[in-house]
Amino acid sequence: MLSALVIDDELLAREELSELLEESNKVKVIDTASNAIEGLKKINQLKPDVVFLDIQMPQITGIELLGMLDPDTMPKVVFVTAYDQYAIQAFEDNAFDYLLKPVDPQRLDKTICRLGKVHKKQADIRQLAPEQLVHVPCIGLNRIMIIPAEEVQFAHSDITGVQVQTREQSATTQLTLKVLEEKTPLLRCHRQYLINIKSIKEIKLLENGLAEIITCSGHTVPVSRRYLKTLKEMLGFH
Repeated sequence: MLSALVIDDELLAREELSELLEESNKVKVIDTASNAIEGLKKINQLKPDVVFLDIQMPQITGIELLGMLDPDTMPKVVFVTAYDQYAIQAFEDNAFDYLLKPVDPQRLDKTICRLGKVHKKQADIRQLAPEQLVHVPCIGLNRIMIIPAEEVQFAHSDITGVQVQTREQSATTQLTLKVLEEKTPLLRCHRQYLINIKSIKEIKLLENGLAEIITCSGHTVPVSRRYLKTLKEMLGFH
């Protein structure tokens, strides 16, 4: 039986689709989410086999959420959309599955059967994802923040997850360092650190080929030997 997560900002739509999936006796809905930020967190925590993802959601759309998933660990994705047949032609061209609202039980059954057989390549799905992320969603105790990607000075991973630092604040994101490196202005400077080159105030050269960055806001970011040469070249030093 497939495990599924339903992400939709409309309560009625979540409930109706969840009921249809459970009635199929082939899919177990392990949870639902009302927005993309909550959905991203639950994808990482629960690791469902498939995500039924609404496209039109406030703040962060389903398409944007798709671009935030790590291609190495992302689940199968089925879009749920209110778009008409003409608007979804682009989705069909990319060879992945979608459902029109209101969801037709017979059409859903075809989707479930397809999921149970040969899974489509996620690379095809990701062709629809944006090449660059405009926002970095962050979640913490009693707060949800959407930080413009260009405002992130650096990011690093620790035992609690991935932390992003702006000039004013630090926050935790569900995005991986790999996704941040690929889809934001951040560059790799250390195995556990990414840096926004525009946030560099100075680079202190240390012994053994190491270095550390001092950011415009006074934070210190380590630079490993592996990435120092590339970083210096990006800054125009050869």
